[in-house]
Amino acid sequence: MLFKLRSLRQDENGQTLTEYGLLLALIALAVIGTLVLLGPRLNSIFQTILNSLPGGGS
Repeated sequence: MLFKLRSLRQDENGQTLTEYGLLLALIALAVIGTLVLLGPRLNSIFQTILNSLPGGGS
């Protein structure tokens, strides 16, 4: 029983998985926030490009 408790204390697989999950969530929030802030500007740029192409505005 004591051996089992020691092995659980030293096992860091769950901790690593949790850290990767938190890191992935933080990256996702940063990407979503960037897209929300830059979305209208990017839409305007792409709309300008589309309108400048022959037949793109129709």
